[in-house]
Amino acid sequence: MSLYLDYLNEIEDRKDQGLHPKPIDSAELLSEIIAQIKDTENEHRKDSLHFFIYNTLPGTTSAAGEKAQFLKDIILGVSAVEEITPEFAFELLAHMKGGPSIGVLLDLALDNDVLVAKQAAEVLKTQVFLYEADMERIEAAYKAGNEIAKDLLESYAKAEFFTKLPDVPEEIKVVTYIAGEGDISTDLLSPGGEAHSRSDRELHGKCMITPEAQAEISQLQADNPGARVMLIAEKGTMGVGSSRMSGINNVALWAGHQASPYIPFVNIAPVVAGTNGISPIFLTTVGVTGGIGIDLKNWVRKTDADGNVIRDEEGEPVLEEAYSVATGTVLTINTVKKKLYNGDKELVDVSSAFTPQKMEFMKAGGSYAIVFGKKLQTFAAQTLGTEMPVVYAPSKETSKPGQGLTAVEKIFNRNAVGVASTDPLHAGSDVRVEVNVVGSQDTTGLMTSQELEAMAATVISPIVDAAYQSGCHTASVWDKKAQANIPKLMSFMHKFGLITARDPKGKYHAMTDVIHKVLNDLTVDDWDIIIGGDSHTRMSKGVAFGADSGTVALALATGEATMPIPESVKVTFKGEMQKHMDFRDVVHATQLQMLQQFGGDNVFQGRIIEVHIGTLLADQAFTFTDWTAEMKAKASICISQDETLIESLEIAKSRIQIMIDKGMDNDLKVLQGLIDKANKRIEQIKSGEKPPLAPDTDAKYFAELVVDLDVINQPMIADPDVNNEDVSKRYTHDTIRDLDFYGGEKHVDLGFVGSCMVHKGDMKILAQMLKNLEAQQGDVKFNAPLVVAAPTYNIIDELKAEGDWDILQKYSGFEFDDDAPKSTARTEYENMMYLERPGCNLCMGNQEKAEKGDTVMATSTRLFQGRVVADSDRKKGESLLGSTPLVVLSAILGRIPTIEEYKAAVEGINLTSFAPPVAELTA
Repeated sequence: MSLYLDYLNEIEDRKDQGLHPKPIDSAELLSEIIAQIKDTENEHRKDSLHFFIYNTLPGTTSAAGEKAQFLKDIILGVSAVEEITPEFAFELLAHMKGGPSIGVLLDLALDNDVLVAKQAAEVLKTQVFLYEADMERIEAAYKAGNEIAKDLLESYAKAEFFTKLPDVPEEIKVVTYIAGEGDISTDLLSPGGEAHSRSDRELHGKCMITPEAQAEISQLQADNPGARVMLIAEKGTMGVGSSRMSGINNVALWAGHQASPYIPFVNIAPVVAGTNGISPIFLTTVGVTGGIGIDLKNWVRKTDADGNVIRDEEGEPVLEEAYSVATGTVLTINTVKKKLYNGDKELVDVSSAFTPQKMEFMKAGGSYAIVFGKKLQTFAAQTLGTEMPVVYAPSKETSKPGQGLTAVEKIFNRNAVGVASTDPLHAGSDVRVEVNVVGSQDTTGLMTSQELEAMAATVISPIVDAAYQSGCHTASVWDKKAQANIPKLMSFMHKFGLITARDPKGKYHAMTDVIHKVLNDLTVDDWDIIIGGDSHTRMSKGVAFGADSGTVALALATGEATMPIPESVKVTFKGEMQKHMDFRDVVHATQLQMLQQFGGDNVFQGRIIEVHIGTLLADQAFTFTDWTAEMKAKASICISQDETLIESLEIAKSRIQIMIDKGMDNDLKVLQGLIDKANKRIEQIKSGEKPPLAPDTDAKYFAELVVDLDVINQPMIADPDVNNEDVSKRYTHDTIRDLDFYGGEKHVDLGFVGSCMVHKGDMKILAQMLKNLEAQQGDVKFNAPLVVAAPTYNIIDELKAEGDWDILQKYSGFEFDDDAPKSTARTEYENMMYLERPGCNLCMGNQEKAEKGDTVMATSTRLFQGRVVADSDRKKGESLLGSTPLVVLSAILGRIPTIEEYKAAVEGINLTSFAPPVAELTA
């Protein structure tokens, strides 16, 4: 009974935190609980029954196997439990949703006991999470003449598991709750600093927004029975930043409803909204939970009598309120008319939230059930040899005769599956596509593994070329939480079929490399589709989509994703890049020029940025694609010249080979397969058989932007503008300022060179700057700490071979030691350079942070409140974002430099060799 007593002790500990018992996933613990249930005199029997029925995780957890087997014994009369009748046992099996429960139900359905078989079949007709082995059993039984198997197939062919579900209500009453003004980051809903608790849903739910907000939401529910609380980003977009399933899970936990009475802390169907809608990445997670995402449009631009937009003193459009959504306002969503009402007054059209596909997600309780249901229906109809009735909304196939294809349209056409038409698909189509490369990162990976267990998946889809599990988000501090979670995650993913950063068998050195940088090397075809568990899954080859942990799990299990083909914005360049400018400055200037040219409208939001990058290799081009997450783009695609793409693929091959040499390849030889695929792609380009991806000359774009390089003459800084009087304009990534704005006076407390935004060239720039400054001044003194984290070990190895690492070591006061990694996060910094372990470091905000109230100059992508630096009593913390040379010089000076100081520091350094393509690339 030791495990059970340990569990009781854990329960007492959780009570002190205001938490319920942790859900059970261990077979060993549940077997003890079952033994106590069987013992009618056992003092723990009553609680054991409760834990068995209401607190055991379903899917493919080892506990689920024990539970399913015991329920089978009850149904067959092998065990008798007064409180669990055979009928109730079937009900419990029905709520286990796949995995061992399906095996048990098939055992019962295909057995000789007709009465039991029919009962089991009725439950199976409601299930959708069946895999190949389950389908093969049914098919074999059907071919052997089994009537139950035939009955099952006929039900599946009609998709009765979907058609017999209740329809979405025509009217849904909501009560509003303004969660924040301006863009709401998923960091507010699921803080990065609490990433360690994401797999413990109840515990993690405690960190959503604030305890006060949670109490207000609960009070709104109590005061408005029958209404669903709608969380709102007033004057902003909901769910920007990270692609966080934990964010929507927390919203659902507080404002959704329980998916099953027998599955604890798994809630679905939340309602979220924003003045400017929902971030594209976050909207995917809304669909996973069968929720509703509303574009309110409740603040509009004020116009004069002639219809011209009225602007304030800074040239910003003046907004006026079209209608109020103040906290506590009761509204009605009509899902048939697709309108939002206040009483009888129509407020806004919300049809984008109620497309046929999204309505199916709501009816089924989430998108997974739809994906698996379609697969199951197809299998059944093919097995029976019957025509499949149209049950689901057909894939939306939009084709525009005579119109060419953008780059993303070409990629989707190549990878689309189940398409009825032979005509090319254009933007607006909503289709299933095969996924080539999948990435999982370590703070969402635990949730991804839970999702895989919940959908009863046990092995990676054979159509996925490669998948990688990173260790980058927990790399900086190997604390007790990381030690408990990460080895378990790596073991699960290794068994599932992924290449893992840490070897569960201990044969190779633990790699903590940044996930996006590894995926950028693992992508060896410019026509690929990549899905990754992070918003910065933005490759410079192919098209990559940042995704929540659930979508990653679905891609791993099925090799597919379902999404609309986005519209594209074409970005090209003109002019000449000045020698003292870094490409990061071009990236920031692109955002600034876009906002200027389109009157403050972000035309990138929710769209593909097709950037004609020309001469930049994949490492450097990634700087642009990575930033597109902060531009609120859905994704980006680089259009490269032949020789550029070939050189990028050769670099990728060499880095993949290093991974092989380190022992990271698996039994399926996935990494070797990628090298073979890269060789094939290189040969196709050289021979002209298949040139690099390029749009058609007559492709149509939502907008086209030409970035003028000639006007970029100063380093550009993304400023969180923490003291802007308009709260909605703080922390937006849209305030881009040049160096002169700061007058060489703004104090800097800490510099950070790291995260996915830097590459090998950045590390070499840092080394060269140190040499330059030493030559100019005699020595280098840091007036503020400088934290440096290379993105990968490969880069460090290359720097060592080329002599740059020696220079960095010379000036560092701390160098990471993998044999003795830090076990506690640093809370104070000295004025020196820190060479940190490869990984996300300060950018993630879950382990290392700057001191509260600091002004940080960083190369990272995150300037959200509290992410890199929290506020203090003395001042607001602020994270300004800029190029590597600017960050380095700012740390050395302890302030933002003048343009003269900056130019002197970078004299003679080749910051970025970039020039626009001589000729525009089209197919």
